[in-house]
Amino acid sequence: MEQKEAIGYGAKRNIKDTVFTRLFREKKYLLQLYQSLHPEDTDTTEKDLKTITREPIFLKDITNDLGFSVKDKLFILVEAQSTASVNIIVRSFMYLAHTYQEHFKETEQNLYGTKPVIIPKPELYVIFSCDTSIDKDVLTLSEEFFGGEKTAIEVRVKVITEKNSKGIIEQYILFTKVLDKQVKMYGYTRKAVEETLRICESYDILKEFLKEHEKEVANIMISLYSQEEIREMFIHDIKKESREEVVIEMLKENEDLSKISKYTHLSLEKINEIKARLTNNLQLAGE
Repeated sequence: MEQKEAIGYGAKRNIKDTVFTRLFREKKYLLQLYQSLHPEDTDTTEKDLKTITREPIFLKDITNDLGFSVKDKLFILVEAQSTASVNIIVRSFMYLAHTYQEHFKETEQNLYGTKPVIIPKPELYVIFSCDTSIDKDVLTLSEEFFGGEKTAIEVRVKVITEKNSKGIIEQYILFTKVLDKQVKMYGYTRKAVEETLRICESYDILKEFLKEHEKEVANIMISLYSQEEIREMFIHDIKKESREEVVIEMLKENEDLSKISKYTHLSLEKINEIKARLTNNLQLAGE
C-alpha cells in the first residue's frame, strides 16, 4: 500500500507544473509574474514578495502550485493546470483557507479575541495551459456549483489562457505547447526533452531561465517522465488484477469461457491459465 501511495503521489505532479513551480521559485521571475497580473503597479520590487506556497511534508498534504504575498497586504495563489476543470474553484478555496490558517499562526493573531485580525486581500488565478472550452474570465463558486444562487461564501478564480496571457505567463504556456508537441512526436523520451529545450531557447521562450538551469530542468523532466511510465505500468497492473478477479468470480459461477472473454477482453488462453490456477488452489485448500 505504501508503494502504491508513493507512486500515486509522484504522478500527481506533472512535468509542466513542476517546471512552473521551479520557475517561480526565483524572485526575479516571480516579480515578472506579478507584473503580468498587475501592470499598473510599478513600485513593487523583489523584496516586497514572499513565497507562501505550501510545501508537502506528508504524502497526503494539501499543496498548491504557487502562493506569494505582496507587501504583506495581498495574497496571490496561482494554479497551473494542463486539464481544464471547474473543480479548481473548490481546490483554490481549500488552498486559501490553509494559507490563512498558516498566516494566523505565524502572526500569532487571536481569532477568538474582540480585536479584528489583519488579513491580506486574496487573489486566486488559474492558468489553463491546455486548449479549453471554458470561455470565462472568472470562474465563481456560485455560478458553477449552485446555479448562480448566493450562498454563505463566494469564491472567484480569474482564468488565464493563451488568449489573454502576457509576459512570462504567456512564455510558460508556450513552453507547455512545445512540450506537448514534442511528446506526441517522440513520446516520453530524452529526445522530447532535448527538443523542447532547444526549440524554446531558439524562439526566446523562457530562454534566460532555461539557459541558466538547462541541466536541472532536463533532469526534472526526465525524472517525471520516468514517474509517468511507472504510473502507467501501475495502472496497467491494477487493471490486469481487476480483470483477473472478475474472471475468477465468473468461473466460480460456471460462466461460459467465451462469455468471460467477451466481458473481460482476455484471451481464452489467458482465461484457461487463470482457471487452472484456481482449480489448483482449490485442490490444495481441500488437502
